[in-house]
Amino acid sequence: MTPPPGIELDRLRAYLDKELPGLLDGELTAALIPGGRSNLTYDLGGRFVLRRPPLGHVLATAHDMGREHRVLSALHGSPVPVPRPVLFCPDPDVIGAPFYIMEKVRGTVYWSGGQVRSALGPAGAEALAADLVRILAELHTLDPQAYGLGDFGRPEGFLERQVRRWRKQLDASRSREVAGIDELAAGLAERIPQTQRHAVVHGDYRLDNLLVNPDGKIVAVLDWEMSTLGDPLTDIGLLRVYWTAGGGGDVLATGGTPLVPVERALEWYAQRSGLDLTPLPWYVAFGNFKLAVILEGIHYRFVHGQTVGEGFERVGDSVAPLVAGGLRALNDL
Repeated sequence: MTPPPGIELDRLRAYLDKELPGLLDGELTAALIPGGRSNLTYDLGGRFVLRRPPLGHVLATAHDMGREHRVLSALHGSPVPVPRPVLFCPDPDVIGAPFYIMEKVRGTVYWSGGQVRSALGPAGAEALAADLVRILAELHTLDPQAYGLGDFGRPEGFLERQVRRWRKQLDASRSREVAGIDELAAGLAERIPQTQRHAVVHGDYRLDNLLVNPDGKIVAVLDWEMSTLGDPLTDIGLLRVYWTAGGGGDVLATGGTPLVPVERALEWYAQRSGLDLTPLPWYVAFGNFKLAVILEGIHYRFVHGQTVGEGFERVGDSVAPLVAGGLRALNDL
């Protein structure tokens, strides 16, 4: 079987046999796990999972495998369920980029509220929504120092740096005109709110970044590549964008059929986190902007032939609605 792009099996096998003798038995196989639009994820023989950056146009500060491995190592065994990390390789010569390996967790990835209802029923969908919100609030109330993450980021000035960072990422991904996106960036920079709490933030917390067991319980939170110390309301603002997305399916994860009404989810989060959600429109606007920039970067890789897998031709269509949603949210402040 020909290995998928982005992985060199012979070099990987030699590296693993040297670093972790006995980890593997039998032939090493790799299969690309479909659905991802950023980092590439491979199933290694059904026992382990390998993560590496995309093949091309890797933006500065993005796709940091060491960062993702570190947060998994810190949070494994915490109230926030994550896969057990096995190994981090910073050497790009092994498979062409830094990578890490984690144990494979058995569970289902749901892409929409409709899928959840079909599988778990209305009561199961509500229970999963409650579990989703609970875990995010648990993350946002963890003491970073207690989990070895006290230096995981620079929380002071976090929001200002985030706006600057994503404007810079946008400039690095421009391949077409996107109406309103610079207006949105400028509006965000002018109206930055006061941070209420510094916490570990996931950076892309959403339904399809969770693994769910047959009982409807979340058994792992995945895709920590953008995690850091910062303002936890950036997570809830982005989650609200996903939660109420009017379409997009695999791009806008909850796709028009929310697990529960968004107001109920926000009430649960406010109660568990103790945070005031009055300034949430700014965070929703920022979530729209961040997603628009991410998808514009993926669109850039697609038009330059640097993507692996299917469905990338549709990603660019979601950028304009996100920009419009961000501008509407700013008007709500």
